[in-house]
Amino acid sequence: MAPERSSSGLTASRDPGLARPLAERAGWSDVDLRAVDTVRVLAADAVQKTGNGHPGTAMSLAPLAYLLFQQVMRHDPADDQWLGRDRFVLSCGHTSLTLYIQLYLAGYGLEMEDLKALRTWGSATPGHPEYRHTRGVEITTGPLGQGMGASVGMAMAARRERGLLDPDAAPGTSPFDHHVYVLASDGDMMEGVASEAASLAGHQQLGNLITFYDSNHISIEDDTDISFSEDVPARFAAYGWHVQTVDWTRTGDYVEDVDALLTAIEEAKAERSRPSLIMLRTIIGWPAPTKKNTGKAHGAALGDDEVAGTKRLLGFDPEVYFPMEDEVLAHTRAVGERGGDARQRWERAYEDWRIASPERAALLDRLREQELPDGWTDALPDFPADPKGMATRKASGKVLTALAPVLPELWGGSADLAGSNNTTMDGEPSFIPADRQTDEFSGGPYGRTLHFGIREHAMGAVLNGIALQSLTRPYGGTFLTFSDYMRPAVRLGALMKLPATYVWTHDSIGLGEDGPTHQPVEHLAALRAIPGLDVVRPGDANETTTCWRTILEHTDRPAGLVLTRQNLPVLDRTDGVHAPAEGAARGAYVLVEAAESAPDVILVATGSEVQIALDARTLLVDEGLAVRVVSMPCREWFAEQPLAYQDEVLPPDVRARVSVEAAVGQGWREVVGDAGRIVSLEHYGASADYQRLYDEFGITAEAVAAAARASIRDAVEPPVPGGRRH
Repeated sequence: MAPERSSSGLTASRDPGLARPLAERAGWSDVDLRAVDTVRVLAADAVQKTGNGHPGTAMSLAPLAYLLFQQVMRHDPADDQWLGRDRFVLSCGHTSLTLYIQLYLAGYGLEMEDLKALRTWGSATPGHPEYRHTRGVEITTGPLGQGMGASVGMAMAARRERGLLDPDAAPGTSPFDHHVYVLASDGDMMEGVASEAASLAGHQQLGNLITFYDSNHISIEDDTDISFSEDVPARFAAYGWHVQTVDWTRTGDYVEDVDALLTAIEEAKAERSRPSLIMLRTIIGWPAPTKKNTGKAHGAALGDDEVAGTKRLLGFDPEVYFPMEDEVLAHTRAVGERGGDARQRWERAYEDWRIASPERAALLDRLREQELPDGWTDALPDFPADPKGMATRKASGKVLTALAPVLPELWGGSADLAGSNNTTMDGEPSFIPADRQTDEFSGGPYGRTLHFGIREHAMGAVLNGIALQSLTRPYGGTFLTFSDYMRPAVRLGALMKLPATYVWTHDSIGLGEDGPTHQPVEHLAALRAIPGLDVVRPGDANETTTCWRTILEHTDRPAGLVLTRQNLPVLDRTDGVHAPAEGAARGAYVLVEAAESAPDVILVATGSEVQIALDARTLLVDEGLAVRVVSMPCREWFAEQPLAYQDEVLPPDVRARVSVEAAVGQGWREVVGDAGRIVSLEHYGASADYQRLYDEFGITAEAVAAAARASIRDAVEPPVPGGRRH
């Protein structure tokens, strides 16, 4: 490749064999056409320079992306957080250049040097779009289907927010009305999460959601006929979507009918009672001379000769790299003026709304600042001591119901397990079109209780989309073992630092008779391995209250709240023995101290095993030992505490320690140290009542006490790096 140069001035001629786009209704001038062709060339050059990437889709979708950013979407490059903006979701995140080049042309802050730095260290143009990293990027995408799933959450959140802020305005007249535009690929349509989410979107009648399906029949393995032959428009029509097709290959020649596309968009915007799918038939990599319509255009640099040939066809000098003519850039940057004008018009309507609705305006101001209302914690329940106890899932449900009146932003539901997850706030209406209420669940389009159906993966993605809107706080429930279905979405939520809450109940073999398919064993360790996810397992009802409060006080991360099916004793926090549950907010705390002397051994437990540790302490104290019990509901929160506090809870000179958790012991060695013992479950469960299972599998007070005695013996021996093998 020759040295990079830029270009400005007169344009060369396009090859007469290339059909000119049909864009009379769209009002495209020669400058618009040149801008679209420049997009194709920039995409090819950027991938060629870095040596890897995805040029083909960015080339063939240049007209669609340009139409959206220059004419269709309501947005203002001067304010990428404008509340009234339309949202753009690039579900096929591998074609990141489709978005980056439009952000550059529109004036979002990306410049030519950023395009040249594609996929390199420290650049604003990573291989896939990353939320909070590049201005104008609404969501991190890359794993296919996730963007489609999250877009459904965005559309649902927009409706919920309108219900909170401006429920009586006529359709299309509220300052909170906006559209969510999604660009999806063949790969997105193959992923199961997209199917789950599309089904839910059709059921919810999300008229503010418009998805473009780029049907180019090419994936990394070339022609998708090898693996994919379904009628996608028919599938979406069956889901209840408004479906249109725009085929740029229908004449036998390749003609980019921009006017037909614009007409389809206008019809989709006019459809208010159904989400819309526009299938756009394209040729990937068009007009690359030999690699268009092949897998070689999908996921690799085209090669110097192919890029040069593409430039010749489009009327660019093949010796000029990253061309940009002054006239073209000035023309595209003018969208900033149009966006600014649109925002000013919106601001007038918005100010009228604020004057007419001062209480709702105050609510909006609080939500935008992600602040909790004064005195909200006064609503949190305090559970009286009860040796018979309460399941933490039930305590969680009572917390949610108590918070309903004071936190209107908090909403959520379950993946068909509402009664088991206790995720329904008592008396709150369902979020559902009026004609889809049931005898069991009544509500309306602005309701609060979500029903995800048996769609755990989509639920995770939808929660991400709701959290991305930033105004409300979503939660969604299922059994802990089914967090496996959610994991890709949970990982993306952690990557984006989204304040979604996953309510995972039936957290261990303690769920009992359903047996090993439903009893999580490896899940706690696997979830703790996700950076940025708080895994929270409270030990009784009052710890559950504290943990919910702490989760809601965090706005920069997701949390998984892990809860029991079986009852746990509600500890007496006033007896002078058990410390207040407030300590749970620090992730770990000394629940019961070792009388007046330094502890001989420390027992560390989470969730339902806290009571087992307390019972083991009784056995050991009867033997004259000084025993400290530490409740550790959230290891992530504890790791954030000052080292002095961590050492106060787990003194380094007390090497005799035992952890107890009804799950695999992976990760606990770093807590118990070399002389410590780990009471865990290293195999799958069985079908029986939960007390029998704990006894059979050795997760008992007696087993913990025996482990404590062994750890005390080991602690007098010299340290063994990595711990002793038993």
